[in-house]
Amino acid sequence: MVFAGLEHMHKYCFIVTLSYLILCQITRVYVFDYGMYSADFTGPMMVITQKITSLAFEIHDGLTKRDAQLTPTQKYLAIRRMPSLLEYLSYNCNFMGILAGPTCSYNDYKAFIEGTGYQPRHQENANGKENGKYKQSEPSPKNDVISKLCTCAVSLAIYLSLCKLLPVEHAVDDDFVSSTPFHLQVIYLYLAMLALRPKYYFVWTLADAINNAAGFGFNGYNKDGSPRWDLISNLRILDIEFATSFKSFLDNWNIQTALWLKRVCYERCAINPTAATFLLSAMWHGVYPGYYLTFLTGIAMTMAARAVRHNIRPYFLVSDSYKNVYDVVTWASTQIAISYTVAPFVLLAVGPSLKFYRSWYFCLHLLCLLTVLVLPVKSRRRQAKEQQDGPQKDGLQDNQTDHNSTDNNCNQKDKAT
Repeated sequence: MVFAGLEHMHKYCFIVTLSYLILCQITRVYVFDYGMYSADFTGPMMVITQKITSLAFEIHDGLTKRDAQLTPTQKYLAIRRMPSLLEYLSYNCNFMGILAGPTCSYNDYKAFIEGTGYQPRHQENANGKENGKYKQSEPSPKNDVISKLCTCAVSLAIYLSLCKLLPVEHAVDDDFVSSTPFHLQVIYLYLAMLALRPKYYFVWTLADAINNAAGFGFNGYNKDGSPRWDLISNLRILDIEFATSFKSFLDNWNIQTALWLKRVCYERCAINPTAATFLLSAMWHGVYPGYYLTFLTGIAMTMAARAVRHNIRPYFLVSDSYKNVYDVVTWASTQIAISYTVAPFVLLAVGPSLKFYRSWYFCLHLLCLLTVLVLPVKSRRRQAKEQQDGPQKDGLQDNQTDHNSTDNNCNQKDKAT
Protein backbone atom coordinates (compact mmCIF):
# COMPACT_ATOMS: atom_id res chain seq x y z
CA MET A 1 0.00 0.00 0.00
CA VAL A 2 2.91 2.35 0.74
CA PHE A 3 5.30 1.35 -2.04
CA ALA A 4 2.78 0.82 -4.86
CA GLY A 5 1.53 3.81 -6.83
CA LEU A 6 -1.86 5.20 -5.91
CA GLU A 7 -3.22 4.44 -9.37
CA HIS A 8 -2.85 0.65 -9.01
CA MET A 9 -2.41 0.25 -5.26
CA HIS A 10 -5.94 -1.09 -4.73
CA LYS A 11 -5.45 -3.81 -7.35
CA TYR A 12 -2.16 -5.01 -5.83
CA CYS A 13 -3.64 -5.05 -2.33
CA PHE A 14 -6.68 -6.96 -3.53
CA ILE A 15 -4.64 -9.63 -5.34
CA VAL A 16 -2.05 -10.07 -2.57
CA THR A 17 -4.48 -10.23 0.34
CA LEU A 18 -6.94 -12.53 -1.43
CA SER A 19 -4.12 -14.83 -2.55
CA TYR A 20 -2.74 -15.03 0.98
CA LEU A 21 -6.22 -15.78 2.34
CA ILE A 22 -6.69 -18.58 -0.21
CA LEU A 23 -3.29 -20.00 0.78
CA CYS A 24 -4.39 -19.97 4.42
CA GLN A 25 -7.67 -21.66 3.47
CA ILE A 26 -5.84 -24.40 1.56
CA THR A 27 -3.51 -24.97 4.52
CA ARG A 28 -6.41 -25.15 6.92
CA VAL A 29 -8.45 -27.60 4.79
CA TYR A 30 -5.83 -29.93 3.34
CA VAL A 31 -3.10 -29.78 6.00
CA PHE A 32 -4.95 -29.56 9.30
CA ASP A 33 -8.40 -31.12 9.07
CA TYR A 34 -10.83 -31.43 6.16
CA GLY A 35 -14.35 -30.54 7.23
CA MET A 36 -13.29 -28.87 10.47
CA TYR A 37 -15.95 -26.43 11.71
CA SER A 38 -14.18 -25.21 14.85
CA ALA A 39 -12.74 -21.73 15.31
CA ASP A 40 -9.38 -21.32 13.57
CA PHE A 41 -7.03 -18.66 12.24
CA THR A 42 -8.79 -18.24 8.87
CA GLY A 43 -11.80 -16.54 10.49
CA PRO A 44 -9.86 -13.42 11.56
CA MET A 45 -7.97 -13.55 8.24
CA MET A 46 -11.26 -13.28 6.34
CA VAL A 47 -12.24 -10.17 8.31
CA ILE A 48 -8.80 -8.57 7.90
CA THR A 49 -8.89 -9.28 4.15
CA GLN A 50 -12.12 -7.32 3.89
CA LYS A 51 -10.69 -4.41 5.85
CA ILE A 52 -7.39 -4.20 3.94
CA THR A 53 -9.05 -4.31 0.52
CA SER A 54 -11.78 -1.86 1.55
CA LEU A 55 -9.16 0.55 2.87
CA ALA A 56 -7.14 0.29 -0.36
CA PHE A 57 -10.15 1.05 -2.56
CA GLU A 58 -11.24 3.94 -0.33
CA ILE A 59 -7.75 5.48 -0.42
CA HIS A 60 -7.68 5.06 -4.20
CA ASP A 61 -11.04 6.82 -4.53
CA GLY A 62 -10.03 9.64 -2.20
CA LEU A 63 -6.57 10.40 -3.60
CA THR A 64 -6.86 9.67 -7.34
CA LYS A 65 -10.45 10.48 -8.34
CA ARG A 66 -12.51 13.63 -8.53
CA ASP A 67 -15.82 13.82 -6.72
CA ALA A 68 -17.68 13.79 -10.04
CA GLN A 69 -16.29 10.33 -10.76
CA LEU A 70 -17.58 8.85 -7.49
CA THR A 71 -21.00 7.67 -6.42
CA PRO A 72 -22.46 9.29 -3.28
CA THR A 73 -21.46 6.25 -1.20
CA GLN A 74 -17.93 6.19 -2.61
CA LYS A 75 -17.64 9.92 -1.96
CA TYR A 76 -18.64 9.40 1.69
CA LEU A 77 -16.21 6.49 2.15
CA ALA A 78 -13.29 8.08 0.26
CA ILE A 79 -10.15 8.64 2.36
CA ARG A 80 -8.42 11.95 1.60
CA ARG A 81 -5.24 11.31 3.61
CA MET A 82 -2.98 8.26 3.84
CA PRO A 83 -3.49 6.70 7.32
CA SER A 84 -0.55 6.44 9.71
CA LEU A 85 0.79 3.05 10.79
CA LEU A 86 -0.99 3.34 14.14
CA GLU A 87 -4.30 4.19 12.48
CA TYR A 88 -3.87 1.32 10.03
CA LEU A 89 -3.15 -1.27 12.73
CA SER A 90 -5.91 0.06 14.97
CA TYR A 91 -8.47 -0.24 12.18
CA ASN A 92 -7.45 -3.76 11.19
CA CYS A 93 -6.63 -5.29 14.58
CA ASN A 94 -8.89 -3.60 17.12
CA PHE A 95 -10.14 -5.96 19.84
CA MET A 96 -13.83 -5.45 19.01
CA GLY A 97 -13.81 -7.02 15.58
CA ILE A 98 -10.63 -9.07 15.32
CA LEU A 99 -12.37 -12.46 15.68
CA ALA A 100 -15.79 -12.19 14.03
CA GLY A 101 -15.94 -8.68 12.63
CA PRO A 102 -18.12 -7.24 11.38
CA THR A 103 -16.30 -5.19 8.77
CA CYS A 104 -16.75 -1.43 8.90
CA SER A 105 -15.51 1.49 6.83
CA TYR A 106 -12.36 3.31 7.87
CA ASN A 107 -14.13 6.67 8.09
CA ASP A 108 -16.80 5.29 10.43
CA TYR A 109 -14.17 3.69 12.64
CA LYS A 110 -12.07 6.87 12.71
CA ALA A 111 -15.13 8.94 13.65
CA PHE A 112 -15.79 6.53 16.52
CA ILE A 113 -12.18 6.75 17.78
CA GLU A 114 -12.11 10.56 17.56
CA GLY A 115 -15.54 10.87 19.19
CA THR A 116 -17.13 12.65 16.23
CA GLY A 117 -19.43 9.82 15.19
CA TYR A 118 -22.44 11.15 17.10
CA GLN A 119 -22.69 14.79 16.03
CA PRO A 120 -23.15 14.54 12.22
CA ARG A 121 -25.69 11.73 12.48
CA HIS A 122 -27.43 13.61 15.27
CA GLN A 123 -27.78 16.73 13.12
CA GLU A 124 -28.99 14.78 10.08
CA ASN A 125 -31.61 12.64 11.82
CA ALA A 126 -32.83 14.49 14.91
CA ASN A 127 -34.79 17.71 14.92
CA GLY A 128 -36.85 19.95 17.14
CA LYS A 129 -37.49 18.64 20.61
CA GLU A 130 -35.49 15.48 20.02
CA ASN A 131 -32.47 17.57 19.08
CA GLY A 132 -32.56 19.48 22.33
CA LYS A 133 -33.19 16.35 24.34
CA TYR A 134 -30.18 14.38 23.09
CA LYS A 135 -27.76 17.11 22.15
CA GLN A 136 -25.94 17.41 25.47
CA SER A 137 -25.21 13.70 26.04
CA GLU A 138 -23.95 10.81 23.99
CA PRO A 139 -26.57 8.11 23.29
CA SER A 140 -26.37 4.99 25.42
CA PRO A 141 -26.21 1.54 23.78
CA LYS A 142 -27.37 -0.23 26.95
CA ASN A 143 -30.86 -1.20 25.79
CA ASP A 144 -29.66 -2.39 22.39
CA VAL A 145 -26.83 -4.41 23.91
CA ILE A 146 -29.21 -6.13 26.33
CA SER A 147 -31.66 -6.84 23.52
CA LYS A 148 -28.93 -8.32 21.31
CA LEU A 149 -27.57 -10.46 24.13
CA CYS A 150 -31.06 -11.85 24.68
CA THR A 151 -31.25 -12.61 20.96
CA CYS A 152 -27.92 -14.42 21.28
CA ALA A 153 -29.21 -16.54 24.17
CA VAL A 154 -32.39 -17.52 22.31
CA SER A 155 -30.50 -18.27 19.09
CA LEU A 156 -27.97 -20.44 20.89
CA ALA A 157 -30.69 -22.36 22.73
CA ILE A 158 -32.60 -23.02 19.50
CA TYR A 159 -29.49 -24.15 17.67
CA LEU A 160 -28.32 -26.51 20.43
CA SER A 161 -31.83 -27.96 20.72
CA LEU A 162 -32.44 -28.59 17.01
CA CYS A 163 -29.06 -29.08 15.32
CA LYS A 164 -28.86 -32.76 16.33
CA LEU A 165 -32.52 -33.45 15.56
CA LEU A 166 -32.47 -31.98 12.04
CA PRO A 167 -29.02 -32.51 10.48
CA VAL A 168 -28.70 -31.41 6.85
CA GLU A 169 -26.65 -34.54 6.10
CA HIS A 170 -29.79 -36.63 6.64
CA ALA A 171 -31.22 -35.12 3.42
CA VAL A 172 -28.75 -37.21 1.35
CA ASP A 173 -29.19 -40.44 3.29
CA ASP A 174 -30.13 -43.26 0.92
CA ASP A 175 -32.88 -44.66 3.14
CA PHE A 176 -34.38 -41.20 3.67
CA VAL A 177 -34.36 -40.37 -0.05
CA SER A 178 -35.82 -43.72 -1.13
CA SER A 179 -38.55 -43.93 1.51
CA THR A 180 -39.66 -40.30 1.89
CA PRO A 181 -42.05 -38.56 -0.53
CA PHE A 182 -40.52 -35.64 -2.37
CA HIS A 183 -42.72 -32.99 -0.74
CA LEU A 184 -41.63 -34.21 2.71
CA GLN A 185 -37.99 -34.02 1.60
CA VAL A 186 -38.59 -30.38 0.68
CA ILE A 187 -40.12 -29.66 4.09
CA TYR A 188 -37.31 -31.45 5.90
CA LEU A 189 -34.64 -29.49 4.03
CA TYR A 190 -36.34 -26.21 4.93
CA LEU A 191 -36.59 -27.19 8.61
CA ALA A 192 -32.95 -28.36 8.66
CA MET A 193 -31.77 -25.02 7.26
CA LEU A 194 -34.08 -23.18 9.65
CA ALA A 195 -32.44 -25.03 12.56
CA LEU A 196 -28.95 -24.24 11.23
CA ARG A 197 -29.32 -20.47 10.83
CA PRO A 198 -29.44 -19.60 14.58
CA LYS A 199 -25.74 -20.50 14.78
CA TYR A 200 -24.96 -17.54 12.53
CA TYR A 201 -27.53 -15.37 14.29
CA PHE A 202 -25.70 -16.01 17.57
CA VAL A 203 -22.20 -15.21 16.28
CA TRP A 204 -23.06 -12.08 14.31
CA THR A 205 -25.42 -10.64 16.91
CA LEU A 206 -22.83 -11.19 19.64
CA ALA A 207 -20.16 -9.46 17.54
CA ASP A 208 -22.54 -6.53 16.97
CA ALA A 209 -23.32 -6.32 20.70
CA ILE A 210 -19.60 -6.24 21.55
CA ASN A 211 -19.04 -3.29 19.23
CA ASN A 212 -22.11 -1.49 20.58
CA ALA A 213 -20.97 -2.04 24.17
CA ALA A 214 -17.71 -0.32 23.25
CA GLY A 215 -19.68 2.62 21.82
CA PHE A 216 -19.30 1.76 18.13
CA GLY A 217 -22.28 1.33 15.82
CA PHE A 218 -24.36 4.46 16.39
CA ASN A 219 -26.43 5.21 13.27
CA GLY A 220 -28.58 8.21 14.11
CA TYR A 221 -32.00 8.41 15.74
CA ASN A 222 -35.41 6.93 15.08
CA LYS A 223 -38.45 9.15 14.62
CA ASP A 224 -39.29 8.84 18.32
CA GLY A 225 -35.82 10.08 19.29
CA SER A 226 -34.43 6.70 20.37
CA PRO A 227 -30.86 5.98 19.20
CA ARG A 228 -30.18 3.44 16.48
CA TRP A 229 -27.23 1.09 16.92
CA ASP A 230 -27.27 -0.78 13.62
CA LEU A 231 -24.43 0.91 11.71
CA ILE A 232 -22.43 -2.32 11.46
CA SER A 233 -25.19 -4.87 12.12
CA ASN A 234 -24.67 -8.00 10.06
CA LEU A 235 -28.20 -9.33 9.75
CA ARG A 236 -31.92 -8.62 10.17
CA ILE A 237 -33.49 -11.84 11.40
CA LEU A 238 -37.15 -11.12 10.65
CA ASP A 239 -36.36 -9.82 7.17
CA ILE A 240 -34.40 -13.01 6.52
CA GLU A 241 -37.07 -15.42 7.70
CA PHE A 242 -39.88 -13.57 5.89
CA ALA A 243 -37.97 -12.62 2.73
CA THR A 244 -40.11 -12.74 -0.41
CA SER A 245 -37.24 -12.67 -2.91
CA PHE A 246 -33.78 -14.12 -3.31
CA LYS A 247 -32.29 -10.62 -3.33
CA SER A 248 -34.13 -9.59 -0.18
CA PHE A 249 -32.74 -12.62 1.65
CA LEU A 250 -29.17 -11.85 0.54
CA ASP A 251 -29.53 -8.15 1.37
CA ASN A 252 -30.31 -8.98 5.00
CA TRP A 253 -27.85 -11.86 5.45
CA ASN A 254 -24.20 -11.09 6.32
CA ILE A 255 -24.87 -7.45 5.45
CA GLN A 256 -21.35 -6.09 5.89
CA THR A 257 -19.82 -8.79 3.69
CA ALA A 258 -22.48 -8.07 1.05
CA LEU A 259 -21.57 -4.37 1.18
CA TRP A 260 -17.88 -5.25 0.84
CA LEU A 261 -18.60 -7.41 -2.22
CA LYS A 262 -20.69 -4.63 -3.71
CA ARG A 263 -18.11 -1.90 -3.15
CA VAL A 264 -14.97 -3.73 -4.29
CA CYS A 265 -16.44 -5.91 -7.04
CA TYR A 266 -20.03 -5.37 -8.19
CA GLU A 267 -19.80 -1.60 -8.67
CA ARG A 268 -16.38 -1.79 -10.33
CA CYS A 269 -16.56 -4.89 -12.52
CA ALA A 270 -17.25 -4.04 -16.15
CA ILE A 271 -18.10 -7.57 -17.35
CA ASN A 272 -20.93 -9.58 -15.75
CA PRO A 273 -20.68 -8.11 -12.24
CA THR A 274 -23.20 -10.59 -10.78
CA ALA A 275 -21.13 -13.65 -11.71
CA ALA A 276 -17.89 -11.95 -10.66
CA THR A 277 -19.37 -11.05 -7.26
CA PHE A 278 -20.55 -14.60 -6.56
CA LEU A 279 -17.17 -15.99 -7.64
CA LEU A 280 -15.32 -13.60 -5.34
CA SER A 281 -17.64 -14.56 -2.49
CA ALA A 282 -16.84 -18.25 -3.04
CA MET A 283 -13.09 -17.58 -3.10
CA TRP A 284 -13.32 -15.48 0.06
CA HIS A 285 -15.28 -18.15 1.95
CA GLY A 286 -12.78 -20.92 1.29
CA VAL A 287 -11.71 -23.77 -0.96
CA TYR A 288 -14.35 -26.38 -0.22
CA PRO A 289 -16.03 -27.47 -3.48
CA GLY A 290 -19.45 -27.05 -1.88
CA TYR A 291 -18.87 -23.30 -1.62
CA TYR A 292 -18.38 -23.02 -5.36
CA LEU A 293 -21.42 -25.17 -6.13
CA THR A 294 -23.49 -22.93 -3.86
CA PHE A 295 -22.37 -19.66 -5.40
CA LEU A 296 -22.56 -20.93 -8.98
CA THR A 297 -26.12 -22.00 -8.24
CA GLY A 298 -26.68 -18.59 -6.67
CA ILE A 299 -25.87 -16.90 -9.99
CA ALA A 300 -28.63 -18.83 -11.75
CA MET A 301 -31.05 -18.23 -8.88
CA THR A 302 -30.40 -14.49 -8.88
CA MET A 303 -30.90 -14.13 -12.62
CA ALA A 304 -34.09 -16.21 -12.57
CA ALA A 305 -35.50 -14.34 -9.56
CA ARG A 306 -34.76 -11.02 -11.24
CA ALA A 307 -36.55 -12.14 -14.42
CA VAL A 308 -39.61 -13.32 -12.50
CA ARG A 309 -39.78 -10.13 -10.46
CA HIS A 310 -39.54 -7.85 -13.50
CA ASN A 311 -41.98 -9.77 -15.71
CA ILE A 312 -44.55 -11.33 -13.38
CA ARG A 313 -44.72 -9.16 -10.25
CA PRO A 314 -46.40 -6.14 -11.93
CA TYR A 315 -49.50 -8.26 -12.69
CA PHE A 316 -50.01 -8.90 -8.95
CA LEU A 317 -49.82 -5.27 -7.85
CA VAL A 318 -53.29 -4.38 -9.09
CA SER A 319 -54.91 -5.17 -5.71
CA ASP A 320 -53.95 -5.99 -2.14
CA SER A 321 -55.38 -9.51 -2.32
CA TYR A 322 -53.31 -10.33 -5.41
CA LYS A 323 -50.22 -8.90 -3.78
CA ASN A 324 -50.78 -10.97 -0.62
CA VAL A 325 -51.05 -14.13 -2.72
CA TYR A 326 -47.87 -13.17 -4.57
CA ASP A 327 -46.04 -12.54 -1.28
CA VAL A 328 -47.02 -15.93 0.15
CA VAL A 329 -45.98 -17.80 -2.99
CA THR A 330 -42.69 -15.93 -3.34
CA TRP A 331 -41.92 -16.42 0.36
CA ALA A 332 -42.29 -20.19 0.04
CA SER A 333 -40.35 -20.19 -3.24
CA THR A 334 -37.55 -18.10 -1.73
CA GLN A 335 -37.15 -20.35 1.30
CA ILE A 336 -37.03 -23.47 -0.88
CA ALA A 337 -34.59 -21.85 -3.32
CA ILE A 338 -32.31 -20.70 -0.51
CA SER A 339 -32.32 -24.14 1.12
CA TYR A 340 -31.61 -25.81 -2.23
CA THR A 341 -28.81 -23.38 -3.04
CA VAL A 342 -27.10 -23.49 0.36
CA ALA A 343 -27.16 -27.28 0.84
CA PRO A 344 -23.68 -27.80 -0.76
CA PHE A 345 -22.34 -24.98 1.43
CA VAL A 346 -23.17 -27.15 4.45
CA LEU A 347 -22.25 -30.51 2.92
CA LEU A 348 -18.86 -29.13 1.74
CA ALA A 349 -17.69 -32.08 -0.39
CA VAL A 350 -18.47 -32.72 -4.06
CA GLY A 351 -19.92 -36.21 -3.60
CA PRO A 352 -22.68 -35.40 -1.06
CA SER A 353 -23.49 -32.13 -2.83
CA LEU A 354 -24.02 -33.74 -6.24
CA LYS A 355 -25.86 -36.61 -4.58
CA PHE A 356 -28.25 -34.09 -3.05
CA TYR A 357 -28.84 -32.31 -6.37
CA ARG A 358 -29.38 -35.65 -8.12
CA SER A 359 -31.98 -36.62 -5.53
CA TRP A 360 -33.83 -33.44 -6.51
CA TYR A 361 -33.20 -34.17 -10.22
CA PHE A 362 -31.48 -30.76 -10.55
CA CYS A 363 -35.04 -29.42 -10.81
CA LEU A 364 -34.35 -25.85 -9.66
CA HIS A 365 -31.28 -25.58 -11.90
CA LEU A 366 -33.42 -26.55 -14.90
CA LEU A 367 -36.24 -24.25 -13.80
CA CYS A 368 -33.84 -21.30 -13.47
CA LEU A 369 -32.37 -21.98 -16.91
CA LEU A 370 -35.84 -22.16 -18.47
CA THR A 371 -36.92 -18.96 -16.70
CA VAL A 372 -33.88 -17.00 -17.86
CA LEU A 373 -34.35 -18.19 -21.46
CA VAL A 374 -38.10 -17.47 -21.59
CA LEU A 375 -38.43 -14.26 -19.58
CA PRO A 376 -36.43 -11.25 -20.80
CA VAL A 377 -34.77 -9.03 -18.23
CA LYS A 378 -32.55 -6.00 -18.50
CA SER A 379 -29.44 -5.67 -16.42
CA ARG A 380 -29.44 -3.13 -13.61
CA ARG A 381 -26.72 -1.07 -15.30
CA ARG A 382 -28.68 -0.93 -18.54
CA GLN A 383 -31.78 0.22 -16.68
CA ALA A 384 -29.80 2.89 -14.86
CA LYS A 385 -28.28 4.05 -18.12
CA GLU A 386 -31.71 4.30 -19.75
CA GLN A 387 -33.00 6.28 -16.79
CA GLN A 388 -30.08 8.67 -17.14
CA ASP A 389 -30.51 8.92 -20.90
CA GLY A 390 -34.24 9.61 -20.58
CA PRO A 391 -33.95 13.16 -19.16
CA GLN A 392 -31.16 13.93 -21.64
CA LYS A 393 -33.37 12.87 -24.55
CA ASP A 394 -36.24 14.92 -23.17
CA GLY A 395 -33.91 17.88 -22.91
CA LEU A 396 -32.74 17.44 -26.49
CA GLN A 397 -36.34 17.20 -27.70
CA ASP A 398 -37.24 20.36 -25.79
CA ASN A 399 -34.26 22.18 -27.28
CA GLN A 400 -35.18 20.89 -30.73
CA THR A 401 -38.77 22.08 -30.25
CA ASP A 402 -37.58 25.49 -29.11
CA HIS A 403 -35.23 25.65 -32.08
CA ASN A 404 -38.02 24.71 -34.52
CA SER A 405 -40.40 27.27 -33.00
CA THR A 406 -37.71 29.92 -33.29
CA ASP A 407 -37.15 29.03 -36.95
CA ASN A 408 -40.89 29.22 -37.64
CA ASN A 409 -41.10 32.65 -36.03
CA CYS A 410 -38.19 33.83 -38.13
CA ASN A 411 -39.78 32.49 -41.32
CA GLN A 412 -43.06 34.21 -40.50
CA LYS A 413 -41.23 37.50 -39.98
CA ASP A 414 -39.44 37.09 -43.29
CA LYS A 415 -42.74 36.45 -45.10
CA ALA A 416 -44.31 39.49 -43.47
CA THR A 417 -41.40 41.63 -44.49
